[in-house]
Amino acid sequence: MTSPVGLHRVLEPAGVLPQAAWRLDARAEVGADEVRIRVERLNLDAASFRQLAQKHGGDGAAVRAEVLEIISTRGKMHNPVTGSGGMLIGTVEEVGPDSPLPVRPGDRVATLVSLTLTPLAVHDGLAGWDGLGEQVPCAGHAILFARSIVAVLPDDLPAELALAVLDVCGAPALTARVVGGHVVAGAGTGALRRGVTVAVLGGAGKSGSLALAAASRAGAARTVGVVPVAAERDRLVAAGLADEVVLADARDPVALSAAVREALGGPADVTVVCVDVPGCEHGAVLATADGGTVIFFSMATSFAAAALGAEGLAADVTMLVGNGYVPGHAELALSLVREVTGVRRLFEARLRAD
Repeated sequence: MTSPVGLHRVLEPAGVLPQAAWRLDARAEVGADEVRIRVERLNLDAASFRQLAQKHGGDGAAVRAEVLEIISTRGKMHNPVTGSGGMLIGTVEEVGPDSPLPVRPGDRVATLVSLTLTPLAVHDGLAGWDGLGEQVPCAGHAILFARSIVAVLPDDLPAELALAVLDVCGAPALTARVVGGHVVAGAGTGALRRGVTVAVLGGAGKSGSLALAAASRAGAARTVGVVPVAAERDRLVAAGLADEVVLADARDPVALSAAVREALGGPADVTVVCVDVPGCEHGAVLATADGGTVIFFSMATSFAAAALGAEGLAADVTMLVGNGYVPGHAELALSLVREVTGVRRLFEARLRAD
């Protein structure tokens, strides 16, 4: 008997959900409420790929070998160091008779759930991937459960672009919700007259650029994008997604807070962390106003560092961990790429670089 959340696919340890499992059963046969996808491409999350690339000194062959080993050992792409995975695109091969998912055989789809909980098998040894970029051409199969989330790929965007966008589509949706909530909460007060301010750490990246665009659309009065190097600053300035772009190391709390305050004329009402390296928690908290909100969209975030750091700073801030799902998140992210030229330009440049 199948479980809508995939408990029947857990091989070890018993009694945990698929995401927490060490190993999943990735057999191709589908249960009554499952769907099998013929995989075309994986998109490794940024934190996982960075860790693997740094571990192997940029040796693509070694990165490829380790990714293949992870998948073959664990029955899923679940980096044991970062705890993160990514997502995939492919074509629906078979749909169980009781599956509630809105797909049918032949649909090209993107999974909107993490590879860390998706049963996955690779058939080609990742022979078409050089190990040097986050997007991984791949022949294999994956299994979706009744409670999985999946989107049919749009016809008007290249598949690689849609994959990159959908991989981080939770970030702009939650950013829009939080910023909109601050705008409404400030109605009729000095906060609204001043306007809601937003700082995005890692503003030139995939999730960061979408978060900036979503914040502006949701009513932010002023936005600042924080980037670590001049090349990213120049790209973000050219994209025109932020009112201010500043150079700062997000791991340096004092320097980061000073840069944000100088750019915005004070601390941010909302700070969004889209940096895929550890150690950014304290800076994000210090850069945020009392009564403000910090959204963590990085798989490198330490809950302990964030919670204890806020306590030690006597910071009255709400801290949210983006879980990658907000109703309507895929549609919102795709609309931003279609309608905001700067966002699409940044995504396409990143894909060319990969």
